[in-house]
Amino acid sequence: MFIDGDKCIGCESCINWCPMGAIRMGETTAVIDPEECVECNVCRRVEICPVDAFVQKPLEWPRSVRAIYSDPLNIHKETGLAGRGTEEIKTNDVTGRFRRGQVGVTIEVGRPGIGARLKELEKLSMVLARYGVEFEPKNPLTNLINTHTGQLPAEIREEKVLSAIIEITVEEAKLLDVLALIRETAKGLETVISMDVACRAAEDGTWPCAKILKEAGIFYRPNAKINVGLGKPYIG
Repeated sequence: MFIDGDKCIGCESCINWCPMGAIRMGETTAVIDPEECVECNVCRRVEICPVDAFVQKPLEWPRSVRAIYSDPLNIHKETGLAGRGTEEIKTNDVTGRFRRGQVGVTIEVGRPGIGARLKELEKLSMVLARYGVEFEPKNPLTNLINTHTGQLPAEIREEKVLSAIIEITVEEAKLLDVLALIRETAKGLETVISMDVACRAAEDGTWPCAKILKEAGIFYRPNAKINVGLGKPYIG
């Protein structure tokens, strides 16, 4: 994204709309810092500019990866879905994505206002790959990860995104180990992370992961995503 200097009137209306703070005033017009811009398209989409000075240049690889993981309206060709993760982790009660004894873990690297270089995400994916987790094939990021080594293509490691999500599946018995790996690796990241943990409810209605998270000393909010039950579970 860039601002057409011949159109811009320097009104500063757009500056506070950038999630990454990448827009600033130059001598007479607003300008976008290309290193900090994650190509999320918010500045253009909100139509705040009175003279329509924002211009979206065609994005080529590897810069195009910024838009793929920063603009939530983008449809991923690998999954046919918009957004950074899978839909199924939010509706597991019906889809049966995880069998009992399995746990889905998502790690979102970066947030609006901070963002993340993909090399920071790679630090996590490499640690997890060495441990032997299963990367979710329906997650669009998995398409870029070498699932044996956790490495990303070298040319995209310095690209910055609003955030990107690693999605993995682990056995319930290994969740403590995986959580410890994530927490230890996160200490060396130059960004922030947040985690989600999902699994099937036990037959008595309790949530098996609650005890594990407590043992790990992790505070969590039980923000359950309960499907309204208009479908038949694929598995028991």
